Amino acid sequence: MDIASLNEHFAIPGVLAFHQIGSGLIYADVTTPHATATIYLQGAHLTAWQPAGEQPVLFLSRESDFLPGKPIRGGVPIAFPWFANRHDGKAGPSHGFARIQDWTLAFAALAGEDLHLTFTLAPTAMSRELGFDNFRLAYRLVIGGTLTMQLAVANDAATPLVFEEALHTYYSVVDVHEVTVTGLEPTPFIDKTDGKREKPAAHAPLAFIGPTDRVYQNTAATCVLHDAAGRRRITVAKTNSDTTVVFNPWKAMADMSADEWHEMLCVETVNAAANTVTLAPGETHAMQAVISVEKNPLLN
Repeated sequence: MDIASLNEHFAIPGVLAFHQIGSGLIYADVTTPHATATIYLQGAHLTAWQPAGEQPVLFLSRESDFLPGKPIRGGVPIAFPWFANRHDGKAGPSHGFARIQDWTLAFAALAGEDLHLTFTLAPTAMSRELGFDNFRLAYRLVIGGTLTMQLAVANDAATPLVFEEALHTYYSVVDVHEVTVTGLEPTPFIDKTDGKREKPAAHAPLAFIGPTDRVYQNTAATCVLHDAAGRRRITVAKTNSDTTVVFNPWKAMADMSADEWHEMLCVETVNAAANTVTLAPGETHAMQAVISVEKNPLLN
């Protein structure tokens, strides 16, 4: 839909409106009684969520280009149907095609004081070229004082659908040097900064002193980011996700200025590697993350 059609069919005065930037990307601007948010139709990409009275919860790079077909750096990219690179050795965009395709807004309604949105993605020319032509995705957002993100995958093929998926969430922190993450203490991990070596559980909160790229498998644990300098806790509770990835590059990246890595930490809701999903014909799988924020003046 174009801007006029989106606003005609889905706009809610004072709550939901649609805009287009110079590059042509369309985004939804959300204001509820308890939060504000921004979602781009490319990738159904949530780039901002800020509960009332709080600082922004999601990190968004100041260097993002916001160009058609180019991933946005920050917010919540959706990785599908693979995480990072394809395991079969075939070519394909990093983290799959879902984050660089235009999704369709299928539903928007205010329920109480929370805004409910559903975006859908069906096979496209790009997905078919990459060998994925019998799937459907539905991405449901509930935006309010807490944030619910649910990614549902349906298999329309006569054969099993094998895929990885991620809500690759970038959180905004004041200083990553002063952040700890709890919830993963008993879980071993794959250390991608050390040749993908498997390492034992630390049995201690995760602190950050250098490049971090860890894949924690076989865990459905709730994680808490303790942002000491920000005097708050961000809780990530998940359902039907058995992998958690924690990432900070400790240096500048493409579309990220030299000092911005200090201000972000990815704690990702994932199914990948040993937890790759095999979905039977006609079946549906739904992965969910619920994000909440709590002020804690005692953190610093």
